[in-house]
Amino acid sequence: MGKKTFTITYTGLMTALTVAALYLSAAAANLRLSFAAIASLFAASALIEAGWGAAVFVYAGAGLLSGLLLPSKDGVLLYLLFFGYYPIVKSLVERLPKALSWAVKLLVFNGAFTVLRLFFQGLFAPGLMAISPVPLYLLMSAAFCVFDLGYSKLLQFYAQRISKYLRKNQR
Repeated sequence: MGKKTFTITYTGLMTALTVAALYLSAAAANLRLSFAAIASLFAASALIEAGWGAAVFVYAGAGLLSGLLLPSKDGVLLYLLFFGYYPIVKSLVERLPKALSWAVKLLVFNGAFTVLRLFFQGLFAPGLMAISPVPLYLLMSAAFCVFDLGYSKLLQFYAQRISKYLRKNQR
């Protein structure tokens, strides 16, 4: 399979898997956040295997298709406002010095969380929104740091164990 054919096929497959994960977020409301996070792994895979353009296409294509097709938009909003573009941001920001990288990642997360908090208060854990803002942001920033570290480990596992098999078939 040629490189262009692989890129187009792989991007389409990752877009479809992202839409499927977002559908599961609509079907299982209690796991909405988890499935939105899982959906972001497909954009990260497209970034690793096929580059920036593929990752952006997966993000935009899955967001558009999910917004049009899915009955519940909660998981789609989580995906569009943070999880979908985060692999691209993470990839760019981790080229910076470590302290600056964490500062930018926390800034991006807190900006996305602020949008969620202000405009979609009922969407994201309504009970959590009753907490005063400073402890809430500290709690959510700590949760984000744990997420980011786990996400990095998942991406390392993917790059070391799974990616080599895809690249072997890509000629």
